[in-house]
Amino acid sequence: MATTLKAVYVSDVPNVDQVSEINAALALIKAPWSAQGVNDHDEGVETKCGFKWPKFVVMGHRGSGMNMLQSSDDRMKSIKENSIRSFNSAAQFPIDYIEFDVQVTKDDCPVIFHDNFIATELNGVLVEKRVTDITLPEFLSYGPQKELGKAGIPMFRKTKEGTIFEWKVEKDDPLCTLQDVFEKVDHSMGFNIELKFDDQFVYNKKQHQHVLEVVLQVINKYAKDRPIMFSSFQPDIVLLIRKMQSSYPVYFLTNGGSEIYKDVRRNSLEEAIKVCMAGGLQGVVSEARAILRDPNAVTRIKDSNLSLLTYGQLNNVPEKVYMQHLMGVEGVIVDLVGEITEAVSDPNN
Repeated sequence: MATTLKAVYVSDVPNVDQVSEINAALALIKAPWSAQGVNDHDEGVETKCGFKWPKFVVMGHRGSGMNMLQSSDDRMKSIKENSIRSFNSAAQFPIDYIEFDVQVTKDDCPVIFHDNFIATELNGVLVEKRVTDITLPEFLSYGPQKELGKAGIPMFRKTKEGTIFEWKVEKDDPLCTLQDVFEKVDHSMGFNIELKFDDQFVYNKKQHQHVLEVVLQVINKYAKDRPIMFSSFQPDIVLLIRKMQSSYPVYFLTNGGSEIYKDVRRNSLEEAIKVCMAGGLQGVVSEARAILRDPNAVTRIKDSNLSLLTYGQLNNVPEKVYMQHLMGVEGVIVDLVGEITEAVSDPNN
């Protein structure tokens, strides 16, 4: 049963000075639409940042949600993340966008996969290969296969803590490419394309540009009129993809200081704002905890004419989602798509 969001009061939102109306503003209406605010690069004219969503947005994280194999919650192991099945399952709910991770294989094919390494077990030993160091056929040889009767390489996953799990879910699905997603996912779905790069690997600008060119080639060929946005945790990537195209909005992903990186641009919401302003980006995607810890950051981001979305496990709690809406957050990326869309939809619509 849906959580009653009207039980969340303005007084529960710290440091929020004004909230105009607590009503059904969260109603989600499934319809094709494009957000406004991305300007073409006119020669000699600086591109402005502004970007406006027409309504509060819920996006499916890796489709119908990430897989947490260590979790006791079966919902986190229901459908294989970043798969066609997961994307189309999410599309059955009243959401407008799905978020997924794109990397480029050794033979220049953009594929959908979150982890930097793909892993299996051989004689009791975990064998990992960097996704960007293998070819497309090798990548697709892992997990369930499209050909009936053909067995794929069993997939394993290692948590941040080092625990190893066999990657088993209730509803499995083959790995897929970016082209597959454009061709096989409900055409009403917008795509939040996260551009993934390994924090532990040093890239040069030429490598960055080549990867983005390969991704853009697929998008230019297959996107048609599908709504798209780009996001990345890598400052150089968001700045570069913004320079390389002006058709789609670009957002800088940040955990808002929950972890500290050598690149100071990644270490706070203030730095995220600076990156966006310097590069003419459209907005910030912040870890939800950073926004809830510092509600005044919403005002600072909005005063900079930037859009604000959030991600993180707190976005699976309906009350936290509604609280962020009251604070001025424009959308959330969630794992529990069904539960959250039910909770935030207006039952009178």
